[in-house]
Amino acid sequence: MKSFLKYTLATLLGLFLFSILSSLFFFGILGIMMSSREKPVTVKPHSVLYYKLRAFVPERTLSFPLFGSNPFSFDMTPAPGLNDILADIHKAKEDDNITGIYIEAGMSSPGIGTIEEIRNALLDFKQSGKFVLVYCPDLMLQSAYYLATAADTIYLNPAGAFQFTGMRSEIMYYKKALEKIGVEVQVVKHGKFKSAVEPFIRKNMSPENREQIRIYMNSIWNHILKKISVARGITVQQLNDLADRLAIDSPEAAVKYKLIDGVRYKDQVLDELKEKSGYSGKNVRFISLSKYTKVPARKHGSYSKNKVAVIYAFGDIVMGAGNETNIGDKRFAKAIRKARLDTNVKAIVLRVNSPGGSALASDIIWREVKLAHQVKPVVASMGNYAASGGYYILSSADTIFTHPVTLTGSIGVFGLIPNAGKLLEDKLGITFDVEKTNKYADFGSIYRPLSSGEKAFLSVQIENTYKTFVNHVSQGRHLRASYVDSIGQGRVWSGINAVENGLADTFGGLYDAINAAAQMAHLDNYRTITLPVVEDPYQKLIKQLTGDVRMRTIPHELRGLYQTWKVIMDTKNRIPVMTRLPYEINVY
Repeated sequence: MKSFLKYTLATLLGLFLFSILSSLFFFGILGIMMSSREKPVTVKPHSVLYYKLRAFVPERTLSFPLFGSNPFSFDMTPAPGLNDILADIHKAKEDDNITGIYIEAGMSSPGIGTIEEIRNALLDFKQSGKFVLVYCPDLMLQSAYYLATAADTIYLNPAGAFQFTGMRSEIMYYKKALEKIGVEVQVVKHGKFKSAVEPFIRKNMSPENREQIRIYMNSIWNHILKKISVARGITVQQLNDLADRLAIDSPEAAVKYKLIDGVRYKDQVLDELKEKSGYSGKNVRFISLSKYTKVPARKHGSYSKNKVAVIYAFGDIVMGAGNETNIGDKRFAKAIRKARLDTNVKAIVLRVNSPGGSALASDIIWREVKLAHQVKPVVASMGNYAASGGYYILSSADTIFTHPVTLTGSIGVFGLIPNAGKLLEDKLGITFDVEKTNKYADFGSIYRPLSSGEKAFLSVQIENTYKTFVNHVSQGRHLRASYVDSIGQGRVWSGINAVENGLADTFGGLYDAINAAAQMAHLDNYRTITLPVVEDPYQKLIKQLTGDVRMRTIPHELRGLYQTWKVIMDTKNRIPVMTRLPYEINVY
């Protein structure tokens, strides 16, 4: 008994100390965040803007600083979003205290559409006569190299490596694994190219899927090679030959074939940067892109009440409010409605970087875009993806901008319901029984196979959704429905193909879309606002770390019941009919 009390007291003491330390850590982090937010930022003469290329680049900087930051560091600065990266590059172009841009790029790289947008901004920056230098301290990935070709100078660590092998699309298939554990995936779809469900029902690519991947991948690769060719003075044929021969087997080979300008250690690069910046001090005057974001941009003209609303749609399309990393129908419908009803908002830019998601949520957002389109100009801008549901929501825009490397289209629909009954019974010994008032009251149950009547019902839903999708695109793009169906069928297109077949209007990035929207609204002087409105990051931090307030008000005995209720309510919002891109493609 004495031993039991000793261990109990020790445990309670440990929990008490842990709670105190956790509270101190929380309030310490909060204090650091608050103080860093208020710290003024000045740019000294001969400064160099510094940016480290990351794998995760959201469309706009996330409001919650812990997203994208190092949890083991006291630097609570979030990873910059594409909006701030582009704005800072444009701002630095006109800043007399910024002499150039230094980028570290290599093993981490975002989507190719994001790369394209940043690369174009760097090319525009260079028109000011300022330098851009890119250094790779480790492995230079192809996508990172594509960005680097916008620079005046590219250096690689002498002990580094260089990847130049061409593009690939590699898909993982789960059919055999699911069979082994006793799970059957029941699928209904419209679109012979709609391959989102293939990993669950096949062991390899269908001929249709292989065809579409080959076409859009070659389209993207050829575009990249042409841009590299212009930047480095190497023919497309020579570049393909280097990839086919695995010729770039060392940093020296990359120099030999003029892909880069030299090999350097970090200290040598820093010495060169100090010289290029014209600074006579001891070290280079770097200012990070995250800090530079806090520097106000140079004002042009007088203050204007006229606004262009930029609405960022990033991530999967889902039912409900969603968050900053997905597109919740309630949150986005509200944002679009707000821009439509605001008389000072003269035009709307819908920036979409989404592979799609819920068909119902897509249609709800589409409706708000359509209503906005009826009263003011709406311009769409595509990011890495604007496919399936991502294309659905922007299809009624007046003008659609795309990157050549964007993946779009995928006008198709699928429904997917797993049957885990065999897994639960044979492997785990769990069985289910049901009593119901009507024949199909348990439709959608994952514990049994679909009946023929249920499959027919789901097929009707899929067909109706596909027809609605096609009609929306037909009306929005002023194309015959039969033609939309012919380029639909779930087929994924590159941005180049999309301009050719009428799914998009022209090539361009976010700033091109904003300028076009302003011109359509006849605005000479205006300012931009961003939507949806983000929750205050510090309130969000407190809310997430203190837990669910509702949970704390429920008696302890009923908390298990509340958790079960939450699971049921979350499940109820999952609609089986989806408009989504099959998978993601990266330039490795």
